[in-house]
Amino acid sequence: MAARTAVVAGVAAATALGVLSPVHAENPNERGPDPTEESVTAPTGPFDTDTENVSSLVDGFGGGTIYYPTDDSEGTFGGVVISPGYTAGESTMSWYGERLASQGFVVMTIDTNTRYDQPNSRGRQLEAALDHMVEDSGVTDVVDGDRLAVMGHSMGGGGTLAAADDRPELRAAIPLTPWHTSNDWSSVEVPTMIIGAENDTIASTRSHAIPQYESLDEDLDTTYLELRGASHFAPNTPDDAIAKYSISWLKRFVDDDVRYEQFLCPAPDTGIGTDFSDYRDSCPHGEEPAA
Repeated sequence: MAARTAVVAGVAAATALGVLSPVHAENPNERGPDPTEESVTAPTGPFDTDTENVSSLVDGFGGGTIYYPTDDSEGTFGGVVISPGYTAGESTMSWYGERLASQGFVVMTIDTNTRYDQPNSRGRQLEAALDHMVEDSGVTDVVDGDRLAVMGHSMGGGGTLAAADDRPELRAAIPLTPWHTSNDWSSVEVPTMIIGAENDTIASTRSHAIPQYESLDEDLDTTYLELRGASHFAPNTPDDAIAKYSISWLKRFVDDDVRYEQFLCPAPDTGIGTDFSDYRDSCPHGEEPAA
């Protein structure tokens, strides 16, 4: 915290002297205006978007759709690839596309090679999709290959953990009601937010999300968020809580944007009538939640 305070003070002094003229000179990865509660829960963000179809004949995964901001005057954007769950198709993840892209990310929702691919296969396909987006897609000049993240639902959430374990250089991972036969992810080095659902009867939080979260290294930036009264399929339809915390996590770790810490810490209320039945976190950089 002391180091951050010193940086902020230095930036303020430099700005006062007219040394820093660009709006985001203190953090070249910041994109968009200062966030508010309204902006992180809005159906669309400040950036206009367009799409590019990815053929099912592509190598390594089953094709998909890339959503991207059309105005890159502020620079390139971090990239996010999202996998559906077992037997599901890309369409179940499509609501994340424009919602995240309009907040300042290049987003690919994918189909898997088959509807029955297991989590580790989905993890490899997430990685293949990242490589395609960065190296071979029509948005290679828009996406920053050094700032990438993965997300996925159910077995795609298990694949998200597998991809994060395999690629420590990733900036963020968000497994959504994840299913995986392994509950040991102690070697993961990627900041990880696991989103569980209280009434999940397919990948119950007690058998999957919670032990997966508890296995993560205690020094890693992590959060466990449990949606009150929600089912396993809650991530398949637009949800303001999922959007708010996913956007904030991606902004904080893909873009190094500390403006979004306000939505992650202190932890939200988990009392009766609130959105969350459980919420656990390290807070970014190990900061303790405010009293």
